[in-house]
Amino acid sequence: MDLKITTLTGEDAGTLKVSEEIFGLEPREDILHRVVRWQLAKKQQGTHKAKGRSEISRTGAKMYRQKGTGRARHSSARVPQFRGGGKAHGPVMRSHAHDLPKKVRALGLKHALSAKARSENLIIVDELSAKEAKTKVLAESFAKLGLDNALMIGGAEIDAGFKRAAANIPNIDVLPVQGINVYDILRRGKLVLSKAAVEALEERFK
Repeated sequence: MDLKITTLTGEDAGTLKVSEEIFGLEPREDILHRVVRWQLAKKQQGTHKAKGRSEISRTGAKMYRQKGTGRARHSSARVPQFRGGGKAHGPVMRSHAHDLPKKVRALGLKHALSAKARSENLIIVDELSAKEAKTKVLAESFAKLGLDNALMIGGAEIDAGFKRAAANIPNIDVLPVQGINVYDILRRGKLVLSKAAVEALEERFK
């Protein structure tokens, strides 16, 4: 399939032939959901923690004698039913990450790219670079292309001036092609790929 190439100023820069196996698939929501869930689970810190009865700093002596008080039999003041006692079945520090086959992850990325292409939210530019690293100039260029919420993927290295200028524009993310991922693609309205990024992706999925 052929995709139109444009410049950041909105001028026509020809066409680029891309693989149907990467940009022409029928998007599957179940695969996209699995990959996004895997990514978000991996990002969770898992540092939530509550103290159990064994971790409470309180005397271990029996509270009062076993019989003759007319009250329930209690041994420790550290148990959950008392104020200041440990939490029963509370959260503990753990990793929320789970495994996902490498083939499914790769397929998820292909389906995310295909979803953007199918919904006409994929823009290919000749290169992501800025002659002058000024946010105002870059914001005007984005406005001409209708980019108010976009993920921009460059080649192996992003032009430093472009990255610096784009950093202050809200709802615009800039990543090198190595950092492309399903969650970031889906959370932004438009996906902007440089010509170098498309070539790198096709090389990656050969």
